[in-house]
Amino acid sequence: MRDSNGSRAPLDPSFTALPLRALADAALSRALALGAGHADFRLERVRTARWRLRDARAAGSEDATEQGYAVRVVRDGVWGFASGEELTPDAAAETAQRAVAMAELAGLAVAAAGGGDRVELAGEPSYGERVWVSAYGTDPFDVPEDEKTGLLAERSARLLAADGVAHVGAELGTVRENKFYADTAGTVTTQQRVRVRPTLSVTAAEDARGPAETLTSLAPPAGRGWEYLTGTGWDWDAELAELPSLLAEKRRAPGVEPGAYDLVIDPTNLWLTIHESIGHATELDRALGYEAAYAGTSFATPDGLGTLRYGSPVMRVTGDRTEPHGLATVGYDDEGVAARSWDLIRDGVLVGFQLDRRAARIAGSARSNGCAYADSPAHVPLQRMANVSLRPAPGGPSTEELIGGVERGIYVVGDRSWSIDMQRYNFQFSGQRFYRIRNGRLAGQVRDVAYQATTTDFWGSMEAVGGPGTYRLGGSFMCGKGQPAQVAAVSHGCPSALFRGVSVLNTTKEAGR
Repeated sequence: MRDSNGSRAPLDPSFTALPLRALADAALSRALALGAGHADFRLERVRTARWRLRDARAAGSEDATEQGYAVRVVRDGVWGFASGEELTPDAAAETAQRAVAMAELAGLAVAAAGGGDRVELAGEPSYGERVWVSAYGTDPFDVPEDEKTGLLAERSARLLAADGVAHVGAELGTVRENKFYADTAGTVTTQQRVRVRPTLSVTAAEDARGPAETLTSLAPPAGRGWEYLTGTGWDWDAELAELPSLLAEKRRAPGVEPGAYDLVIDPTNLWLTIHESIGHATELDRALGYEAAYAGTSFATPDGLGTLRYGSPVMRVTGDRTEPHGLATVGYDDEGVAARSWDLIRDGVLVGFQLDRRAARIAGSARSNGCAYADSPAHVPLQRMANVSLRPAPGGPSTEELIGGVERGIYVVGDRSWSIDMQRYNFQFSGQRFYRIRNGRLAGQVRDVAYQATTTDFWGSMEAVGGPGTYRLGGSFMCGKGQPAQVAAVSHGCPSALFRGVSVLNTTKEAGR
């Protein structure tokens, strides 16, 4: 059965030609015969490519494919895991045997340490056989390489011809991810995801007109295909036309005066604040302390569920594995859980967490919300971030209307640097462009702006969110977690939003103290 997701793209026939079912059947039957209470099999092929240009000339490229499979088991309440590459039923069965042996060995270690929590998984219906392909038009790997680099070179040359632009950087990253999953409950899924990350940057050298400065395209990475590079989902011509003049204006801009300001924050900046202060903070394994080595734990602990005032009453945040063109959008996660959407924060109050099947059982939830993901066939699935998004207000204001309600403030556009503590509570964020707001109107750019707050104070200061017309997806290809480290791609949607009385620093003055 093929799930409906808006895509007409076909599965890669070279992937489906692999002996997927035979390998899975051999592995799962061996695991069950050796006493596993649960077993799952995951075969992946991940192709990643990147092209880089410097001043319209080739500066490097990469094209790599990783393929392999993994068997994960639960035996006597303990995990076991093993991976392999040889595509024969005998090798798959031997991999399953090693996974069970690992569970036995881990069980001895747990017993020697005085015991521990048993691994138990929340239930999930069996879906039978399902096929899911992400929503894209043209697979970028089907586009000739000279067409890709030619487009980047043409856009680079256009920017280099502009007055004041000394250098242009251009890059395109592409990923095609194929996954086959089968488990002992009877779920069998075959999935294909495509994502792209185009970037363009313009740099001015220091001269009499101002200091050295760089601006980067605001186009986010997206769960789209080659069509994203040619106009679907982003107006490249409009952005290319204005980047040089925006760069020149920023070089002439004065530094910001530190103080408390009302901020109107554009989605191109706010997505990253959501990622760091909400996305990571509402991962249940982090909130429980199971994840601490990579980026710490979380102040948003389970005892605050239903009571913790995360932000103002206009705040609603969802976790969503179904967001159109989202980087974390899937049909099924790496535990066979069907993708869904759910509330994390409602009316400003913490009401949910991101869960995989074990975390769901620990939390007393009947089901996972589909947050298990492994970035490689050699890695164990971790609880990873969904597309965590701030919802717009139905019939809400435009960005211009939000700005119109501010007498003295700053409009923040684009992401740049950030810093946040190990409990996701104290933070500082900068951006690419900042505009003074005076009496409800933009009044030119300022420089060197960073806003700082605690998570709850910041989101508590949010007075209004924009309407659906202001909603945009941002995101990252490289969200890190785990030990050994894994990376995952994730999007975050949000509207423009108005925050009152936020502390603003001048980063140059702070650095010079």
